Order: sequence, then structure tokens, then C-alpha cells
Amino acid sequence: MIRKIIRGGITLLGAVAGYGVYLLFCYVAPQLDAMDFNTWTTLHKSLLAVALALIFGFLFFILTPAFRKASSRIALSVENEIKHLTWQDLLSETVGLITGLIIASLISLAFAGIENNYLRVALTVLTYIIFVWFGVVVGGRRGKEMIRNVLMARRSVAPRSGKSRSADGAAPKILDTSVIIDGRIADIMKTGFIEGSIVIPEFVLVELRHIADSSDGLKRNRGRRGLDVLNRIQTEHGIQIYNTDNEKALDDIPEVDVKLLKLAQIMNGKVVTNDFNLNKVASIKGVGVLNINELANTLKSVVLPGEEMTLFLVKEGKEQGQAVGYLDDGTMIVVEDGKRYIGKTIEVIVTSVLQTSAGRMIFARTK
Repeated sequence: MIRKIIRGGITLLGAVAGYGVYLLFCYVAPQLDAMDFNTWTTLHKSLLAVALALIFGFLFFILTPAFRKASSRIALSVENEIKHLTWQDLLSETVGLITGLIIASLISLAFAGIENNYLRVALTVLTYIIFVWFGVVVGGRRGKEMIRNVLMARRSVAPRSGKSRSADGAAPKILDTSVIIDGRIADIMKTGFIEGSIVIPEFVLVELRHIADSSDGLKRNRGRRGLDVLNRIQTEHGIQIYNTDNEKALDDIPEVDVKLLKLAQIMNGKVVTNDFNLNKVASIKGVGVLNINELANTLKSVVLPGEEMTLFLVKEGKEQGQAVGYLDDGTMIVVEDGKRYIGKTIEVIVTSVLQTSAGRMIFARTK
């Protein structure tokens, strides 16, 4: 019953649209002297009005299912938009709407001198539509970023409340997938060296879940380890799962790493990672990065050339006659002419120390 009423209403709307087309024809035809319109009788005009009303009513009647489907999609889209709408979105889009209305009203004043009422109304309506749409779009895309920057600027200059160390004003730390799977970030956070809010972008959480659901056993174990690390951080410190659905600037970016850097720029945050390539790209884009591997390499024990140490040789080196051993912190030591001592503990003398992007490498010789 309701569907029939709706279909009847849409059909009636089509008939009204047809009559509107008739009125438009009555306005345009005399000026163009089309079809000798000035000689038409009232009966001819009435028949044309009825015909157009019937034609458009029938078209709207036929297209009612398509209208219903389109309206359902639009309603669902609006509902999803409202569901994910934040107060920043609402404020920025409202400001954009008001700004667009003001600009449109000022521009429409220029149309007051147009004598043709239809043309004046059409230009005014078109102006309002364009500038309102432009204001809402620009306000939604840029306004929220401006609001966040203002809030973070106010927080950064706010006076500290008597504490010697405070998270106020500290840039948010955005964790990437690799550093979560690595797991050392949880221990670093436990020491208190990480200040500010810890942010996990939703797309990183999705990527981590896909890794945990992988058919490859190694990937699956790494993904599950990452989820365990997240649970530990959530329990001990608390984390913020950042919903990026409303970040329009991220919509057209397919790569997770590029999204991370863009989000860091939007939030004025720093990316926490152990990915060497991501570190390099971030430095090019001017995004702050906290690299766990760099921190670990910095904290390794200092070894100087000429220093003597006791070392257990584990395996052969790449070059002939070399042997390899490791310090307690995992630093690799290559011993020249140490092959014959593999499996033994010997005294060695450090000859040189090489710092690479992968870490510190020490060369030594037998004593």
C-alpha cells in the first residue's frame, strides 16, 4: 500500500514537472516566434499542457523503482556519513556552508540589474549551489585540519601543571605495522621514554589483521605476535585507534606507508618504525621519525680499535679464513684468520668498527 502511495506521489510530481515544461515553453516560444505560437488558441495550449503533464507523469511512473533504489542508496550514504561525523567535521562544514552562503549572497547582488526574471533567478540559484557546495567541500577537507592545528598549538603553549615531565604538548606517536610486530616498542614504552599519545591508524590495524589471517605460517605468526603486542600496550598504557574514514586526504592513497606519512603531517605527529626505507622517505617529506633500530644501535656497547675482549666464535665468515662471533647485545664481530678457532672461546683485538644502516659491525684479529 505504501509503495502504491509513493508511486502515485512520484507520478503526480512528474505531471507537475511536465506542466512546468509547458510554462517554460510558453515563455520561450513567443520570443523565438516558434511554431506560430502567437496564433495558438486556448484549446491548443490546454491540450499541450495536458499532453506534457501526461508524458512526464508516465515517465516518472515508469522510473519510480529506479528513483526508489537511488533514494535508498543516498539515504544509506547519508546515514554512514552521519555515523562517522565528528564534531570537527560538523564545525568545519558548518563554517564552510555559512561562508559559501555569504559569498553567494554578495555575488547575487550583481544580478539585480537583469530585467529577465527567469534568467536572474536561474543565475542566483546556480550561484548559491556552486558556492555552498564549494564551501562545504573545502570546509570539510581543510577545516578539520586547521582546527586540529589550532588545538595542538594551544596545547603546546599551555602552561605545565607543576610536573617536571608532562605529555602535554608532545607530538602524537603513530606506530606502523613493522614496529608493532617487532615488539620492542612495548618495552620502550614501559621505561617511560615515549611521551605523548600513542596512535594506531585503523588502516594499520586492518593490515595487521590481514597478516594474522594469512595462509603463510610465518606471516600468520608475525601478525598474531603484533596483535599480542597491541593488547599488551593497550592494557599497560592505553592506545588510540584512529579512525581515518573521515580523512579525505587519505582516500586516494593506496600504500600504507604513504598514508602513515600523510597522517603524521595532518596530526603533526611522529612515525615510530624500524623500517629503514620508510625512515628515508619520511626524512625527504620532512616527517619526524623515531626509528627503533637506530635507538638500539645507539645503545649498543662502545668498542674502540685496540681493545681486547674474549669472544666465542660461532661460524665461518664470508671471506676465506674469517670466523664470526657475537657480543651479548647481538653485535657481530668478524675475526680475521679465526676459522680454525670456530667453536672455541679466544682472546681477540679489535682492529676497526664499521657503522652501517643495518647496525654496527666490528672487525678483529686473534691475539
